[in-house]
Amino acid sequence: MEEGGTVTGMHIGYDLSFTHTEGAWARQGSWVGLDFPDVRMFMELARTAERAGVGMLFFGDGSGIPSTWRGSIEPAVEWGIQWPRHDMSPVIAAMSTVTERIGFGLTYSSTFMHPFYVARLLNSLDHVTRGRIAFNVVASTRGADAANYGFGELMDHGLRYERMEEFIAVCRALWDSVAPDAIVRDRSTGRFADPAKVRPIDHEGRFFTVKGPLASVPGPQHHPLIVQAGNSPRGIAASARFADLVFGFGGSLTAQQRHRELLDEALLAEGRDPDRMGILWATQVIVGRTTAEARARRDSVHEFWNEEAVATYLSHNAGYDLSTLPHSFRLAELRDELVAANASPAGLVASLIAEFGEDHTMSRAEFFTHGRGRATGLDHSVVGDPATVADALQENFAATGSRGGYMISSPLAMPSGLTEIGELLLPELRRRGALAPAPTGATLRENLAV
Repeated sequence: MEEGGTVTGMHIGYDLSFTHTEGAWARQGSWVGLDFPDVRMFMELARTAERAGVGMLFFGDGSGIPSTWRGSIEPAVEWGIQWPRHDMSPVIAAMSTVTERIGFGLTYSSTFMHPFYVARLLNSLDHVTRGRIAFNVVASTRGADAANYGFGELMDHGLRYERMEEFIAVCRALWDSVAPDAIVRDRSTGRFADPAKVRPIDHEGRFFTVKGPLASVPGPQHHPLIVQAGNSPRGIAASARFADLVFGFGGSLTAQQRHRELLDEALLAEGRDPDRMGILWATQVIVGRTTAEARARRDSVHEFWNEEAVATYLSHNAGYDLSTLPHSFRLAELRDELVAANASPAGLVASLIAEFGEDHTMSRAEFFTHGRGRATGLDHSVVGDPATVADALQENFAATGSRGGYMISSPLAMPSGLTEIGELLLPELRRRGALAPAPTGATLRENLAV
């Protein structure tokens, strides 16, 4: 990130979305005596991450069991693909009680949720965490989630982002509906608050009608930090309108640079300074004391992934039943079919088009072979000893604008995969002067501000 033209170094977050799925719960180095969702696992990890200087612990979310592949939940249940997933808000509350500075990112879907509920919950969490909460708002692409909220089908891609923008506008209006100085607490008169500073929002929009005001005391940050991850042109436009921080997809440097370029253009169009907006690139890391040790850990991840597990993962995340793929097809045809079905062409399909071109013809077998790398994340992982991984991150950070940092995940067991990142990689980056200063501010907004 930059401030006043000076590079301050990369910020580091840990992505804890899948610490216990896809076989991670059984791998060497997993907890002994504790199993998900025991909150003690997360409380201990929060302590060690804070000591390592990590700025934020991030939880993605999905509320449905994957059922897109052949219309059944059975493969996902059998192999633990993208499930179980709990609402992590109470876990965040618990982690905040044993830490002082580290922040927490919580995900909710603007496609399905109501803004009044989310604004109220996040306000409460902002108090519990003492100003260390971030809201990762997502436009959902998964049919399994939609069915749990009474949606027969997903709404159109563009419409999902229109709803997201109105959702955030309502949340912000609710957070502003009680002024920061509205609370008087005058013990001599018994007067609690100034009525002139607590006002309804009277919102009537395309998707929501909300009276307001929010029946809550303003939080330490007033507005929780807003994170948004859309990398389509429409998603990037939404980020430029309201996000404080962007969660970007790692992997292809060309795609990352294109995302940064489009975001900068969109920010300028919104009258915002691109130098004030960071991107945390989703990056899977496997580090060992030696390169050979790191590679052995990488290879161990492959052992879990059978073809059914791969297909279940890919279909769920695309929102499209890939069992219907023909024997061979052009990548452009598959992309267009996904878009027509209101599914997501991001991820594997987008990366294949970037690598081979949209006119490339691919067999079904080749597609799933490439898909194994996407499902494991090993096709875009950084693997090696601390110096090798640090070299790669520094080079990528410079090539993508030196604004933001990395949201690091590990396919290894919890806690060992992330603990070793904190013990091996982060000290190497700090020794090089590559990291942003450890969090010292009172709020997450201060600590991650550009």
